[in-house]
Amino acid sequence: MITKLPKWILWGGAVLAFSAGCVNTAALMGFANLSVSHVTGNVSLFASAIAYLDVHSILYIGALLLSFLAGAVLSGFVIGQAPLKLGKRYGRALYLEAFLLVVSYWLYQQHDYLGQLAAAMACGLQNAMVATYSGAVIRTTHLTGLTSDMGAAIGNWLAGRSISKPTLGFQAIIWYCFCGGSVVGAFLYAKVGYGALLVPITIVLTAAFIYNYASDHLPEKRLPRHKKRSSS
Repeated sequence: MITKLPKWILWGGAVLAFSAGCVNTAALMGFANLSVSHVTGNVSLFASAIAYLDVHSILYIGALLLSFLAGAVLSGFVIGQAPLKLGKRYGRALYLEAFLLVVSYWLYQQHDYLGQLAAAMACGLQNAMVATYSGAVIRTTHLTGLTSDMGAAIGNWLAGRSISKPTLGFQAIIWYCFCGGSVVGAFLYAKVGYGALLVPITIVLTAAFIYNYASDHLPEKRLPRHKKRSSS
């Protein structure tokens, strides 16, 4: 289990969770009324559509689920499974996410349902990318597993067992940042509609630029690994 994360991951996870919250709320409040940052609820809606033989909903929600999956596939293709370190691959993934969000914004402005699919792909890419950052411990586009992990950790702490307080603190930061981004997304959507997406677009582009700059100017760093016991 990871017990300590570099500060650039802490900040990165926080701002990306804020961005995802903003994107998801705008998508939910828009004409499609569907989440783009996670799949659980959409799978339930997909199953309901199958039960009622609603072909239109089956096709559209199915495409939405596949779009999230495609974003995760794209993340895996670009980043791979290399140990965590500063490098260009994560920067490329962030630029791809920003591009997908720009496409989504443009399509939303045309009242095109494909905008929802582009936003879902961007969220799938981000979620898989950050999961690679933290060894699949942290997700930044939804809170179900995160909340469960936090609850289990708090329960263990109340029972007097040791827990990873840095991990719990990071999870709490992600939770509040996603919630904060959702508040901002809802407020901006009520004021400027899909113009609310300009905030997460700016956040992701800025993160990509800063990350690439750090990759070029800072020494390579990896996550600390547990020492293996020497065999005699």
